[in-house]
Amino acid sequence: MELKVTEGIAPLEEDAILQKLRAFNIATFGESNRRELTIPLYDDSGEISGGLVGYTGRGWLYVSMLYIPENLRGQGLATRMLTMSEDEARKRGCIGGYIDTMNPEALSLYRKLGYTEIGKLDALSGGHVVTWLAKMF
Repeated sequence: MELKVTEGIAPLEEDAILQKLRAFNIATFGESNRRELTIPLYDDSGEISGGLVGYTGRGWLYVSMLYIPENLRGQGLATRMLTMSEDEARKRGCIGGYIDTMNPEALSLYRKLGYTEIGKLDALSGGHVVTWLAKMF
């Protein structure tokens, strides 16, 4: 067995590892019922300028990405997207949602929307902190 450190991975190799991990997780923990959930934000020319990306699985919503372009911030779009994703997650039988952020402004918004801190890593370079938050529906 040879092990070596590389930078980057070919998509087929990554998929092979992912498929093995998924098979293990299903055998060990059962089906996750994972379903993708996306709310794209289109600009006037029809190009994606931001949005929300996540999934539901094992009874939870996970928001992996939420991006609002700077010129559209402060208009309630993040709140609307989170609310829409939570509503859809409830329809899918989820009991809560979780999200993480390094952005202090986003952290403030998530707390305002009822998310509470469940963990953080505050030793990132540059003095940055990543915070994980969850919310029961």
